[in-house]
Amino acid sequence: MSARDNILRRLSSVNVGALPKLPDEAKWFVTHRRTEDNAQRVVRLRAALEAAHAELYDVTEADWVSVLLGVVAKKGIRQLLIGKDTLHGIEVTAKAPDSLELVNYEQPIDTWRDLLFDGIDAGLTVAKGAIAETGSLILWPTPAEPRLMSLVPGIHFVLLDVHTIYADLHDAMVSQAWSTRMPTNALLVCGPSKTADIQQTLAYGAHGPKELVVLMRRSSGSLT
Repeated sequence: MSARDNILRRLSSVNVGALPKLPDEAKWFVTHRRTEDNAQRVVRLRAALEAAHAELYDVTEADWVSVLLGVVAKKGIRQLLIGKDTLHGIEVTAKAPDSLELVNYEQPIDTWRDLLFDGIDAGLTVAKGAIAETGSLILWPTPAEPRLMSLVPGIHFVLLDVHTIYADLHDAMVSQAWSTRMPTNALLVCGPSKTADIQQTLAYGAHGPKELVVLMRRSSGSLT
């Protein structure tokens, strides 16, 4: 008998008892979660993101593109990466000036790696939601908006609908039924990319976007 066979035999002979009862995490969160409305969650999220050096803009369904393009012009952005055939990408395309080059993410990365890493100023993605407790944006990469869109360009614009701001991660996962359709990557973004050396000198953009710009979009007529 080989060593491998001996190991497998010993493992299979172990008497495994009944699995312990899993904790009722839903009940715990119900009794420990803050009692607050969406407006209060917006305030908490904003404070956390601004503390992490993110820029936030209050926008509506009617003016978010205009606000985005205004910030783009102010920052001197020449190329903006957008997802192919996304609703928000189509809205931006319809109103973008000729001076702004819109680049669709529609090719395999190997065919345009140099342009993506060295020639794109900024990228725009939509958030799946946000978590007020930790000040995190939930990014859910898709074929139309791959993960690299939020990791490579120096400036990352995120469009967030305020009605998708949740109290905590558990609330987000349950409300959006993550257990039935998890993506390959689910990203939680709390601010621009940053790192620090041994002397704790903070530097932004060392391994990702150096600026995070969040457009907090509310429905027309909504206070939140």
